[in-house]
Amino acid sequence: MNIIQVPRRFVSTEWGGTETVILETAKRLIGKGHKSEILCPTALSNVVDELIQTVPVHRASYFYPYLGLSHKAKGMLDKKGGNLFSFELMKCLHDAPGLDLIHVHTGKRLGGIVRHVAKQRRIPYVITLHGGVFDVPTDEAASWTEPTRGTFEWGKLLGAWVGARSVLDDAGAILCVGAAELAEVKERFPDKRVLALPNGVDTKRFAKGEGLRFRKTHYIPPHRKLILTVGRIDPQKNQMLAVNALRNVVDDGLDAHLVLIGAITNQDYLAVVDSEIKRLALGDRVTIIPGIASDSQDLVDAYHSADVFLLPSRHEPFGIVVLEAWAAGRPVVASRVGGIPSFVDDRVDGILFDPTDVCQAAADIVSVLKSPELAGRLGEAGRTKACARYDWDAITLRLIEVYDEAIHANSLR
Repeated sequence: MNIIQVPRRFVSTEWGGTETVILETAKRLIGKGHKSEILCPTALSNVVDELIQTVPVHRASYFYPYLGLSHKAKGMLDKKGGNLFSFELMKCLHDAPGLDLIHVHTGKRLGGIVRHVAKQRRIPYVITLHGGVFDVPTDEAASWTEPTRGTFEWGKLLGAWVGARSVLDDAGAILCVGAAELAEVKERFPDKRVLALPNGVDTKRFAKGEGLRFRKTHYIPPHRKLILTVGRIDPQKNQMLAVNALRNVVDDGLDAHLVLIGAITNQDYLAVVDSEIKRLALGDRVTIIPGIASDSQDLVDAYHSADVFLLPSRHEPFGIVVLEAWAAGRPVVASRVGGIPSFVDDRVDGILFDPTDVCQAAADIVSVLKSPELAGRLGEAGRTKACARYDWDAITLRLIEVYDEAIHANSLR
């Protein structure tokens, strides 16, 4: 098969769960003899052609169809996933030789381009919803369009031309990573092929790490109990709760340290978090690392340095970082939101809490840090589940089945 993956952006400095999914499955598709490459806009990158871990990446020029959009607003849209358009990307899809299927990882105008080209070439496309369509909190969705306030959007004409509103209707399959979104999509599209395809993890890679090396590299005292959070610095990821929970944990008598790892997608929010750290007198107990390369051993070592992994998100379609923590054998304390309760069994392989309840989150963290038996049991149960259900090899085999079914159904039509 010859497959092109189309995300809204693909850069190592702004890495997230979506990028991990695309890269890991593309690598394995290539390893199984298929052709798989990534085609995306040049958002946040000036590199046109690149090879990332055996996967070819080509980037095309793009623009935001808004009159009066400032340079700062454009940068904010790049980071948050703005509704862009690209004639060059459309041409690349038109001209790609021997293409069997397009896998698009976004909707709106970019998804419309994929739909338009697929129809013209009479090939199928499938779309993955990475948790940004039907199960997003209202305030978070509003933040995505905030940079366009006061502008005039003329791109609706482009959207109508490529059928941006019909991307889901015409897809050969709709893949959902989160249980909440899966249920919503099935209800809205009862006649469509709507399938669950969870995120995965490279269990072998995350199984071995040097926690002490990570602590030495980042000047974290080896005796402190380390709470680790991995996720872009953004209100959605709720690092503020982690900071406030740390204050409670320390007040409970534990010598604890918080590490926040993630690309900064909201500078204003980072400033608020920094201010809270200072207000709570936690400056020597919090380490913020603004992004670690996804293929870096330092990331693996970070998990192995942790005494507990904390995922405090306000909204989380799946939570691939939970799988990474599990693969490293770490106990997990996570928000009871989005898709997380669908694969984390509370008190069995993780502990779930309400992301608005700082006291409960802190109490759950303390219970793990004070009980080696509980920490070991949760970590081992998580490791067993990650290896049995979520290894990338198994996920990729299921994805190949989806591709085959979509291509076959399209040939019958």
